[in-house]
Parts: sequence; structure tokens; C-alpha cells
Amino acid sequence: MAEAPYDAPHGVPQDTPLDLTLDAAELTARLVDFPSESGQEKPLADAVETALRALPHLTVDRYGNNVVARTRFGREERVILAGHIDTVPIADNVPSRLDEDGILWGCGSCDMKAGVAVQLRIARTVTEPNRDLTFVFYDNEEVAAHLNGLGHVADAHPDWLAGDFAVLLEPSDGQVEGGCQGTLRVLLRTGGERAHSARSWMGANAIHAASPILERLASYTPRHPVIDGLEYREGLNAVRIEGGVAGNVIPDACTVTVNFRYAPDRSAEDALAHVREVFADCGVEEFVVDDHSGAALPGLSHPAAAAFIEAVGGTPQPKYGWTDVSRFSALGVPAVNYGPGDPQLAHKRDERVDTAKILAGEERLRSWLTS
Repeated sequence: MAEAPYDAPHGVPQDTPLDLTLDAAELTARLVDFPSESGQEKPLADAVETALRALPHLTVDRYGNNVVARTRFGREERVILAGHIDTVPIADNVPSRLDEDGILWGCGSCDMKAGVAVQLRIARTVTEPNRDLTFVFYDNEEVAAHLNGLGHVADAHPDWLAGDFAVLLEPSDGQVEGGCQGTLRVLLRTGGERAHSARSWMGANAIHAASPILERLASYTPRHPVIDGLEYREGLNAVRIEGGVAGNVIPDACTVTVNFRYAPDRSAEDALAHVREVFADCGVEEFVVDDHSGAALPGLSHPAAAAFIEAVGGTPQPKYGWTDVSRFSALGVPAVNYGPGDPQLAHKRDERVDTAKILAGEERLRSWLTS
């Protein structure tokens, strides 16, 4: 791949439009070279919008840094292909690098600019699809749920997201992944009384008061429920603990942040009730919900999902992480995850993607949408 004229701190190809005639692997490299950390997606959203507006078979709309393009052929079925354009913070891994084994390295290469490249290639090359198509490119997926661009579009323009089936091109290593687990983050706060550490009996240690919380977490046995033939793996874990005033002060406050990843047979309400029950007798003085995104059932028995699985092949797997299939599910649109990246490499400093899988994913989708 030829090098672009990088003239910005992280290698942005200034004033260079996206070339959708490139193959999906080369296009992935160009997308990686457009830094788009969450909250900073506008340049990439501008480039995506410009590239799509040049395609006469598409109607293009924009809301914030979210771009939606649609065909209007009057087909009996409408399929949505969706992907987020933001990445986690860059970790000295931009610009992109292609090695001799065809592995493309760089921030977002796996999660999920390879999937976005496939979307863009399908948008350009499938001009007469056998189903009407909606392409959704959205911002702020990698941060708190209330910032999620797909959620903003769903609230402001739900008609833009109308469809019979959705494919979220999140990294799934070229396999269909059904549904997604929910994610609940809560803050468990304990209190105490400050005192000089030389006279600790004059106070009450809030960090020590958190020990029942940690003991409960250490002894917790997570479920592994099987749903539609897929085994999900729940997890309840402390992800942060904060407390302390100074090296000679007994602390009067401590907060344990707990993340519950739960299977899609639990509703959001059930998940919250479960976590409250787990810590009911652990001395928690304040229980605060910090972030919550619900799960989505696999829905693999839906005719559109079954047809898609048959077309792309492979054995469906469960999605352990949370993805926006949950939002589509809430809109009444059955959805699956299907993208070329390996989810185990997402967010890593050495994030990378096999370009052969990008090209294979593009070809399988094209075949499904044209046969």
C-alpha cells in the first residue's frame, strides 16, 4: 500500500477524500489513517458523507457525526449494515502498517474500521441489491451509552433505521455472533469516619468497610446459560476501587466500581435487581448506577438471520461483549454481529486485522446481497 502524505500529528491525510475504488483492505488502511477517537469523528464523518453522496443510487442523510445512506428500490426486504467510526484512544499505533504476511496493524484496524471499509465497499459496488440497503455510520460507540450516535439517531430519526434485519460489522473474526450480553456498571460506596492513623480507634475505616463487597465478588459464581444453542458467560467484577485521604488519615469514604456482564436471558431490570441482591448485606451505604446497556437475544431462528447464516457459512458463536445489536433489538429489528476483525485484538496497542479476512467478508456480503 502506498504511503499517504501525512501532515498532521497522527498522520491524517489532509484534504484527501476516501477512495471507494480501493479494495476493502486498502480502504481499511486509509480509514485507520483518519484518526477518529471518540468525540473527534467529524473529519471522518465528513469524508464518509462526501464519498457516499457521490453514489447516485443512495439517498444520504446526516445527524451530527452520524451518516445514514439508503437505497429506495422498493424491494420486499430491507437490510441494515451498521458500524461505528470511532476508536479508543490512539496508542502510538497510527499511521497503519501492512506487514509481509498481509496483517494490517493500527488503531481501529480490528474494531472496527475493517468492518466500516466493507460497508463502504458494498455501498459503492452493490448498485442493484436483491434487498434494499441502509448503511449506518455512527459516532461515540466506545464511550458512555448516552453519547452513542446510533442511540441519538434512533431517538431523533427512528424511520432512518427501519428494516427487517441488521448486520453490525463489529469484529467477530468472520463468524456470525448472535445477540450480545448486557453491561451494567454500578458504584458501591461505603462510609466511615476520619481520624489520625496514629489513633485509628477514633475513626472508622471506609476502605476496610468495603471488604464484604470484595469478598462477595471473590466468591461469586457466574452463570453460563445456553440460549438458542449458544453458551454465554456472565461476569461480575470489580474494575476500580477508590478511597483514601492522606498517608496518615483513616479514610471516611470508599467506592468500589463493579461491572456486571450478563446474558441476554436477563432483562435490564432483572440484571439490576440481581446486583442489588448480591450486595444487599455488604454494608453499602450508596448504590449508584453509573452506566447500563441492555442485552439482546440471539434471534438466530428468525428467517432473515437463518438465511444470512446459510449464506456466509460458519458456526454461530455467542457475543460476550456488548454491541449495538441491543439497540436494533429494542427497535424491533433482529440483528447479528459479523465482521472481519478478531474481537480478542480489539483495543490493544498491537491491534491488527488479517486483510484476507477483510476481503473474504466483503465478498460474502456481496454474494448474499446480489445472488
